Amino acid sequence: MIKSLSTRIFIGLFSGLILGSLVQYFASDIGFLTGDLVDLATGVGTMFVNMIMMLVVPLVFVSIVCGVCELQDLKSFGRLGGKTFGFYIINTLVAIATALMVALILEPGKGVDMTSNAGVALTATELPSLMALVVDIVPRNPIAAFMSGNMLQVIFMALMLGGVIKSLGETAIGAVRGFQTANKIMMKLISVVMSLAPYGVFALMYKLGATLEAAIFISVIEYVALIISLLLMWIFVVYPVAVGLFTPISAKMFREKTQEQVLFSLSTASSNATIPVTMRTLTDKLGVNRAVAGFGVPLGATMNMGGVAIYITIAIFFVANAFGMPITDAQLPSLLFSVFLLSVGAGGVPGGGMVMIGVLIHQMGLPIEAFAIVAALDRIIDMVLTSCNVVGDTAVLTIVDQTEKAHHTELAGEQTS
Repeated sequence: MIKSLSTRIFIGLFSGLILGSLVQYFASDIGFLTGDLVDLATGVGTMFVNMIMMLVVPLVFVSIVCGVCELQDLKSFGRLGGKTFGFYIINTLVAIATALMVALILEPGKGVDMTSNAGVALTATELPSLMALVVDIVPRNPIAAFMSGNMLQVIFMALMLGGVIKSLGETAIGAVRGFQTANKIMMKLISVVMSLAPYGVFALMYKLGATLEAAIFISVIEYVALIISLLLMWIFVVYPVAVGLFTPISAKMFREKTQEQVLFSLSTASSNATIPVTMRTLTDKLGVNRAVAGFGVPLGATMNMGGVAIYITIAIFFVANAFGMPITDAQLPSLLFSVFLLSVGAGGVPGGGMVMIGVLIHQMGLPIEAFAIVAALDRIIDMVLTSCNVVGDTAVLTIVDQTEKAHHTELAGEQTS
């Protein structure tokens, strides 16, 4: 009997995809396999993702409150928050710069005569301003923030509550213990739900294999391969090497410890749904402090979108070239700023990157028909870019945790001298 959860998820992932693909291409005339069974797989997969999602908001809130309460002092919170935010921004900017350089050199979509695809309409959406993003962090209605799953607002409320509890010291010790107990309960719930992951993953991948139409992306396979190659390089080379350079954890060990996280995120295509797995990877497998993980993981699922940044940049160049409207030098500054804002604002849910590309297609004056091409190819790309996003969260927070340990070591040395 296979005990490793990673192995069972791996088996569920590929067996579901292979079986679904076989059904589509060799048994498409059997209505039960392509109709009823796909509906059943859709239902099972949706229930599994919903089980994960129902835990996300309470997990994030409780984890952050506990994390702030367990900090040595509130000054360390400011230091931790500043480093985490800064590293996430740097990660996104490096991803955008690399994707831009690759797009300018390889010119994806050039020479492709892309005809308009019907069937996908996009409502014009104004690009949110930086000020609007900042203002929206403060919720008007806490209940609405929890109900809508607005992560930035939930994080804000948890930070405020955790800071106030911490400032009260011994007076609020009961509240601290209550949140610590709630955190243990949430982690146990996650373990229960994760034990069902192989079955949920199998159902999700069966549906994907049985419904994917390969013909729609044969003509643009180079575009897909380019994006996926960049994302895989980030997952298996850039992030592990960065961790190997700045922490005692080797690149090989980092790849091994994040295996379960990669497989799970491939199947759900949701950074938010992968939050519990990312938490466990950091605290249980990589030894990252719970305060660092509790604060950084939900923030990363919301704004650390290196994978989305790569995807948006390559995709917008592809559709611009394919529709005979290449990006000009004058448009580059606006493009880069827009990609940055959209990457940060892309929700950690399936299809978040696709929606942001649609907004950018509108903003850059490109044909709306181009969105049909992006939508048709999004699902298979979305799986890999989600893995890139969540592994990026893990890499950044592992490095942040190492800097925190180094800081505490320096303080201890100063106190003894």
